[in-house]
Amino acid sequence: MTRWFEDIVIDEVFPLGSHTFSADEIVRFAALYDPQYFHVDAAAAQHSQFGGVVASGWHTVCVGHRKMVDALFAEEERLLGLGKEPGVSGPSPGVNSMVFKAPVRPGDTVNYELVVTDKRASNSIPGWGLLFNRLTATNQHGELVYRAELVGFSKLRDYTMPLKLRLLLALTRVPLIGPLLKRAS
Repeated sequence: MTRWFEDIVIDEVFPLGSHTFSADEIVRFAALYDPQYFHVDAAAAQHSQFGGVVASGWHTVCVGHRKMVDALFAEEERLLGLGKEPGVSGPSPGVNSMVFKAPVRPGDTVNYELVVTDKRASNSIPGWGLLFNRLTATNQHGELVYRAELVGFSKLRDYTMPLKLRLLLALTRVPLIGPLLKRAS
């Protein structure tokens, strides 16, 4: 989220919007990135377990990721419009789980939402916190098609580096001591 770590509320729901998948879009994405027959060949896919062309799971993920990034920018703009300073989002150290529960078919409208399920200060990067997020995608029938457990960094607004760390950082800049400290770590 483009909020400061301290301002993130656990279990707050962030609606990310919806997307309708067309047959042409499904085939175009799959031809570029996941050209399995049940994503690109309608005739062959008719005889598959899906009974027709279905979107690649990666297509579903990419659309959701785009929706999430757009929501980050929108939140930043919203906060600026209120005269507030937006927080700083960092990169993701990873995805803890990802499941594809149901196929996405041409004409399906998929709704995405993000929930921050937990947070804690980072143990390895001073001044940053970790956000544990659940991203879900449901089709127009309310059926879950995709769910992921994601982790992301968020900067702490009110962070002051402890004296011990400031001293260690200063020592790394001393010509003879710095190289020794770097080799020791």
